[in-house]
Amino acid sequence: MATEGALQRIETLVLAGGAGARVGGAKLTTAWRGGLLIDGALASAFAAPARAVTVVTGADPAVNSAARAFAARTGQASRLRLIHAADHTEGMAASLRAGLASLPPDTAGAFVFLGDMPRIPANIPLALAEAFRNGAEAAAPVFEGRRGHPVLFGRSLFAKLLGLHGDDGARAILSGLGEALALVEALDAGVLFDVDLAGDRRGPDFRS
Repeated sequence: MATEGALQRIETLVLAGGAGARVGGAKLTTAWRGGLLIDGALASAFAAPARAVTVVTGADPAVNSAARAFAARTGQASRLRLIHAADHTEGMAASLRAGLASLPPDTAGAFVFLGDMPRIPANIPLALAEAFRNGAEAAAPVFEGRRGHPVLFGRSLFAKLLGLHGDDGARAILSGLGEALALVEALDAGVLFDVDLAGDRRGPDFRS
């Protein structure tokens, strides 16, 4: 079981280093609900019970200014950190490694959010933190049997995460945890919703 002190040493990562090539580029800074697509992920990330939010950037330099602007207008500037993944072209794992390597040495756990997932329910990070407090090595939401995001990883898994390469993410690591992975039921498909294809950018949410 995680101690209360450990709960106060949780960090948050937002992986935002991709080029968004499948949607024509600059995906995270496209219009979304009157703001930008990354704003949705940042809102959920800053709502998480964590000391700071580290945004890992890469292909799109506009993500830096977008994150700073969001943090400033929501009063969260003091919690924002920006890290650049120099090898972001490798895939998601490069952004994850850069983010983890940048965290303070006393970090007990880290939420991992994806920058192209703007509809994470605000209550999900709190539920994941509670599962971590109760002893889980990792915690993730599930909706109708499908595991979603974000994921909260305990420090015991950082070494394995730092060994990842390419664009596969941590699926294999999570699958191997068995009962050490806490699955939190979500009532909203936002834990699964991402923007990966050009067709995903249609609809009223993507109008400025």
